[in-house]
Amino acid sequence: MSLLDFLRPRRRAAVPRLHPPLREATWDGSTFTLAFERNDLSAVALDLDGTYFADAPIDADGRAQFALAFSPSGQAAIAAMPRARRDGDPLAAEPLCLRFGQAGFAREPIASELLPLVDGAQLVPFGVDAAAAHVVVVVPVYDAPELVERCLDSVLAHTTGRARLIVVDDASPDPRIAPLLARYAGLAGVEVLRNASNRGFTASANRGIDAAGGADVVLLNADTEVGPNWLTGLRRAAYSRDDVGTATAVSDNAGAFSVPELEQANALPSGWSVEQAARALWLQAGLAYPQLPTGNGFCLYLRRTAIDQVGKLDEAAFPQGYGEENDFCQRAAQAGLRHLIAGNVLVRHARSASFGEERRRVLGEAGMAVLRRRWPDYEAEVGRTLFSFERRALDWRVRRAYAGKPPLPRLLWVGAGAPTLREAAVWNLRANGDRNELVAGDRVVAANTWRADDAESSYRALWNWLQLYAFEGLLIAARKESAAEILCRLLDIPILEIGAAHDTTLADAFARVRSFESPSA
Repeated sequence: MSLLDFLRPRRRAAVPRLHPPLREATWDGSTFTLAFERNDLSAVALDLDGTYFADAPIDADGRAQFALAFSPSGQAAIAAMPRARRDGDPLAAEPLCLRFGQAGFAREPIASELLPLVDGAQLVPFGVDAAAAHVVVVVPVYDAPELVERCLDSVLAHTTGRARLIVVDDASPDPRIAPLLARYAGLAGVEVLRNASNRGFTASANRGIDAAGGADVVLLNADTEVGPNWLTGLRRAAYSRDDVGTATAVSDNAGAFSVPELEQANALPSGWSVEQAARALWLQAGLAYPQLPTGNGFCLYLRRTAIDQVGKLDEAAFPQGYGEENDFCQRAAQAGLRHLIAGNVLVRHARSASFGEERRRVLGEAGMAVLRRRWPDYEAEVGRTLFSFERRALDWRVRRAYAGKPPLPRLLWVGAGAPTLREAAVWNLRANGDRNELVAGDRVVAANTWRADDAESSYRALWNWLQLYAFEGLLIAARKESAAEILCRLLDIPILEIGAAHDTTLADAFARVRSFESPSA
């Protein structure tokens, strides 16, 4: 050690003051370890930045560990508070500062603002045209006209990009279904099919898959309600890696895909609409997609490459559903494909609207019996992956998002003259000397040095910012095929012409980009 190193002031590690039965806490830069006196606790809870994160079991030696693969807040440091149980008594006198990559407890102020998950993010690779894939949204229908109407209206209101809608009526006996679906049948890009007799959910879904031709497919239950950016988010998750077979949205009520509490019906924040909750997740949930050995058919994106490799759903074994998507996903996994949870896509789900809870339970048990025979390791695989760190980080970020205010759409303007809109947060991409700066209000949130001899590096930076900061649209005064427009088009980000020359509102600008393709497109 040099004399200068010796004389340089050193940061003193904080010494935590702990409450019994916790006797010791250590942090090695990525793992938070707690040691307990002999007591009757079997598990310990951990709050991060004042919000519940996860539980961990206490082993026979009185130790519990929380391995943090990356900072779930996106900040370099985070405040940790162990508790005897969730919302229980704190086990330290004050929160402990965990700086990622640095052992010991730091002494420093902690910023609690949620930042993008740069370390854990799974971005669409640079230059991949995520918007190129034709997508057909397949909605099997059986009765429940009120929910069907809500579902289809939400799809029409919030779908952008290259998409068509196929509705398959499985011979619904409710006389209100036929005239309801007739209203949608005449719309561009919408096709309504009707089974001559009741064939069951799985056969109806397969009919839609067949009718989709060579397109990717989203299987969407008729008792769901989608929000802004839903298809864009699913597309990006599906094309974040070459080996993705399916991507599933999260929900307020979809079992293992429920957020922020698994296997529970989660109320949306009081006074929030589905659109506001969906936008909150779009902006805050992050892109560290958890992985499971299965998807969920309430809102399941199927890449056509996966369908071509393993075939359609098994309607003979799962005629009424409840297991058909799990079986498909296991077949796809055997072919080397993975299944991701698009945690930034929230879809509301009424669940069991057509069948009722009791019939759903019976069908679920029958489907699980088939899955156990075919895939004896399936349940163990789910158990190994269900509580992954990525999933814990997702649920934690949703809790944080729901504790805030409902957000506005985040839009991007390039260059001078950025408009101010009451109905949106407009960020600015501006040049400042040799730097490109991404600015929110008066704050520079990201920057990149422009090099004339290496322009691609700046384009790559913008590509990443467009995803990490979850822009919902690019505002322009007139089209000119700029680099920003090209990158947004590849990422399925709507380009919104708005301004004096267009005498329009933001709602009008969005309405113009929310239309389905014609069936021949």
